[in-house]
Amino acid sequence: MRTLIDIQDDLMTELMKTAQVKTKKEAVTIAIKNFLKQKKKERLAELLGCYEFGYGQKELEEMRKDG
Repeated sequence: MRTLIDIQDDLMTELMKTAQVKTKKEAVTIAIKNFLKQKKKERLAELLGCYEFGYGQKELEEMRKDG
């Protein structure tokens, strides 16, 4: 998909250096993938925070010993 966007030169330069890529396309693609991955991790962390697993640390350690 072709998209025309105006990105600050200093941000793009820093992104390309940090990502160690030579093209703007590569840099933007990496940035988008990393952003989406981070958002997925945040959603997963929210779900895990609400989930009642039913076992505490001590119970899990005992189960590990019995296995």
